Amino acid sequence: MKIILTGATGFVGEGVLLECLKDERVEKVLSISRKPCGHKHEKLEELITKDLLKLPEGDERLQGYDAMLYCAGISANGLSEQQYRPVTYDIPLHLAQILPDKELMTYVYLSGAGTTADSKMMWARVKAETENAIFAMPFKHSYALRPTIMKPSKGQLHVKKLDRIYLLFYPLMRLMNQANPLSEIGRAVINVLENGCDKQILESKDFRILSK
Repeated sequence: MKIILTGATGFVGEGVLLECLKDERVEKVLSISRKPCGHKHEKLEELITKDLLKLPEGDERLQGYDAMLYCAGISANGLSEQQYRPVTYDIPLHLAQILPDKELMTYVYLSGAGTTADSKMMWARVKAETENAIFAMPFKHSYALRPTIMKPSKGQLHVKKLDRIYLLFYPLMRLMNQANPLSEIGRAVINVLENGCDKQILESKDFRILSK
């Protein structure tokens, strides 16, 4: 399969990218980002653009793919909704709208645990709005990923201090089925792309099952 991926310069996107590059079922990955991801591989192609919102409809560089994995994201800490919304809603919806042959493609959106439309948390409401907008579009399949705590994969370059702090809670959360290695999430996503899934919203416990 051929995959478009965003977020390869971030924690989750990079982890998913590494699994895609290792998996023989993935023929090609087009990474869309504002800067190079730092990885080189014969299956990896990079589309560097300063403004993803300016990618035009009908862009030939986006043709011929089986899936879009939107794994880009930013923390909402200290941000207003006006600052947070572009990366979380505007860009993923713009990319969804300009993709050709939607009925042949699968769209996977990186959301987050606790996402609900009636949440008191701004980030959760925005992510829920994005999920629903993507689910309403005419893709072959569409899914939202709602991970909790994640463990980085070997070889990751983009791991922040906060990501490492969360690892203090990883063993306990893993026992509670609320944590995953990023390698497990990546494998789960690839398996879902190949085989489909009867759930649109995938959480920590689902990644563990679907990765096998």
